[in-house]
Amino acid sequence: MQTERTKLDGVVVLTPRRFGDDRGWFCETWSAPRMAEAGLDLDFVQDNHSFSAEAGTLRGLHYQAPPHAQDKLVRCSRGAIFDVVVDARVGSPSYGEWFGVELTAENGKQLYVTKGFLHGFVTCAPDSEVQYKVTDIYAPECDGSVRWDSVGIDWGLAGAPVLSDKDAAAPSFADWQSPFTWEAGA
Repeated sequence: MQTERTKLDGVVVLTPRRFGDDRGWFCETWSAPRMAEAGLDLDFVQDNHSFSAEAGTLRGLHYQAPPHAQDKLVRCSRGAIFDVVVDARVGSPSYGEWFGVELTAENGKQLYVTKGFLHGFVTCAPDSEVQYKVTDIYAPECDGSVRWDSVGIDWGLAGAPVLSDKDAAAPSFADWQSPFTWEAGA
């Protein structure tokens, strides 16, 4: 598995090795021993799968607050997305900075995101599917969002995104109080 550390501590792009022949290809999208070799010792407890019919559908920026904060491993299994994270750990040297990467069914890249980051994506193709593993259960009382256009992210949109009512009404980053704290070396 190819591992690329990003400019944000706690965010890693992973590209599983594909084994192909004339029938297609096979890859391991998750392997506990391989992840441990990459320094990611994780216990996933839930898999999530989303489908977005229209290109330009934007989901985010979302988070799960403590005590149900989640590490995530995100991949696009159909179509294409621009996947984005924002450091929301108060005290972090990169607080408020964002990182984005294109995840497609073709490139096979995955994004690992540790607790303390806002997460969102915009679909770059119709009928896109996103699958992600998380390290804690979904807890509605810990669910939150921050307005998608309040952090200076270049989403690459040609027009207005397709948003949920929740995402359209989310508070701006400047008006939001983060529940996350950065711990050096954690």
